[in-house]
Amino acid sequence: MLIFPAIDLRFGQVVRLSEGDYDRMTVYEADPLAAARSYREAGAKWLHAVDLDAAKDGDQQNFNRIARLARESGLRLEVGGGARSEESARRYLDAGVSRVILGTAAVEQPELMERLAALYPGKIAAGVDARDGFVAIHGWRTVTDLNAYDFVRSLPDRGVDTVIYTDISRDGMLSGPNFEAYERLTAVKGLKIVASGGVSTLDDVKRLAKMGLYAAIIGKAIYAGSIDLKQAIQAAGEAAA
Repeated sequence: MLIFPAIDLRFGQVVRLSEGDYDRMTVYEADPLAAARSYREAGAKWLHAVDLDAAKDGDQQNFNRIARLARESGLRLEVGGGARSEESARRYLDAGVSRVILGTAAVEQPELMERLAALYPGKIAAGVDARDGFVAIHGWRTVTDLNAYDFVRSLPDRGVDTVIYTDISRDGMLSGPNFEAYERLTAVKGLKIVASGGVSTLDDVKRLAKMGLYAAIIGKAIYAGSIDLKQAIQAAGEAAA
């Protein structure tokens, strides 16, 4: 299992939200590139980056910083936030981003997701953010009546091969992942599952790896010092072997 360290950007800085609440934000690093380079030195191969301003308002306000991360970090980059049109998704890919995550657009414009997945095989992922089992959109502020598990099951038929599944109640809380949800999701054929939200110990990492997940995202636990990234990468590889 891969480990994706996370960088969430707001006003150009590395931040974390608690349970997706923009009013409960902690700033951890003023220089995203410095953080990314430290992750590469720890052994990371990928970086998970989210433009929180774009997720909230739809405008790719942190685009230049993300483009610089893609050019200079030495990491493969997957990016979420603000990709709500073919043009905005292509802009990320043209800047060197390896994978673009569609969240709100995947729900509100499924035909766009299918078209992009066909145009850019392996480069389009769905970001499914769940609150109490239902999909949330618009920076987690709007909870739909769409069952999250049913939506995930539909993705392979739409040409999408990767999903980043976040349990919002666990995100930024260091309370452990929703293992039951990931156990269920691993049964979906033809889909790479990325766990996001609550990963806070090496035991969490090992348990997810043993489930056969493709990757796990770690954010706040790295900043808070409860997980050493290098040790997490090693643990993920050993547990999955």
